[in-house]
Amino acid sequence: MSTSAKLKREMPQRYRMEAGKCTTCGYIAFPPRSICPECQAREFDTVILPDEGTILTHTVIRVAPSQFTDEAPYAIAIIELGEGARVLCQLVDCDLEQIAIGDPVKIEFRRIQAEGKSGVLFYGYKAVPA
Repeated sequence: MSTSAKLKREMPQRYRMEAGKCTTCGYIAFPPRSICPECQAREFDTVILPDEGTILTHTVIRVAPSQFTDEAPYAIAIIELGEGARVLCQLVDCDLEQIAIGDPVKIEFRRIQAEGKSGVLFYGYKAVPA
C-alpha cells in the first residue's frame, strides 16, 4: 500500500463524518482544521455530523477525470448538514435530470474507488435521495 493510500485510509473524517467544532465561536469545520477560519482559535471539540441534509448546489460531471471515467456522467453536490456544516460529495441512486436544490438527502458510507494495481479500496460518503 502506498504512503498516500495509508494516510487517506487513516483519516477518521472519511469514515465517521467527524468534524471539529471551535470551542471559542462554535464554527464547525469539515474536514477538521488546526485553526478556526472564523476566529483563528486552535481549540476544537470533535463532533459527529448528522447523516441527513439538503442539497445547496449541484452539477453533473460528463467528462470525468481518468479514475472516474467509468462512472460518468455523475452528479456532485454541496450538502448542508446540521448546524451549518457543509460537505461536497457525489449524488448516487438518482435521476441526474431530477436533482433540485433543496432536495433532502441521506449520507451513506460506500466504496469510492480502488487504487490501481494494488487493489486498495477507498471508502467514504455519498449522498442518496431521502
